[in-house]
Amino acid sequence: MRIKEPHTPYISRKISLDLLNSKMVTINGGTERIEQIATQILNADIAKERALEERVNELLAQNESEMDERNIDRKSMFWLVKKKLADEYDVTLSYDDRYSNVSREILETLWKKDVIDYNVSENKIKNIIYSSIETYIKSYDDVENEVLKKIENYKKKLIPGTDEYDLVFEKLYKEELSKKGFY
Repeated sequence: MRIKEPHTPYISRKISLDLLNSKMVTINGGTERIEQIATQILNADIAKERALEERVNELLAQNESEMDERNIDRKSMFWLVKKKLADEYDVTLSYDDRYSNVSREILETLWKKDVIDYNVSENKIKNIIYSSIETYIKSYDDVENEVLKKIENYKKKLIPGTDEYDLVFEKLYKEELSKKGFY
C-alpha cells in the first residue's frame, strides 16, 4: 500500500515508540526528534513519487489523441511510463524495497544526527523501523473501518467533508491507533 502524507505523523510516532520500547536503542533527547526526522524522510519519499506521477500524467496528456487512435489503455500506459521514468526520479516502485530503503535512510539520519545510539547490528534497528511502517500499513484499513463504524453509530449524523466530521474522525482515529499501540 502507498503511504499518504496524512499518515506520516502516525507512522513516525509508531517508529519512535517501537525504537523506544525495543531496549536496543538509546535515545538522546526525546522521541519528538525521531518523529520529526522520520516524517521529513517519509514526506520527501512521497513527494518524489508525486513528482514522478505528475510528469507521467503530463506526458500522457500530451499524447492523449494518439493513445485514443491506437486504443491504448491509459492505466496500462501510465504504469509503463512510470516504470520507465522511476529511476530518473529516484523512486523505487516495489513497496517492500522502497520501505526498506526509507527505513535505512531514517536509521542513518537518526544516527548521523546523534538522535540514537545502539550496540546491536544496524540491520536489527532498520528492521524495527521497517516493521513499524509495515505494521501501520497493514492495520490502517482496520483502524479506518472501526472509526467509520463508530461515526455511523453517532446519534448526530455527521456529513463527510465537514469540519465537524473531520474533527470527530481525527479524534476517533487517534483513539483507535492508541488502542493498537501506534499513538
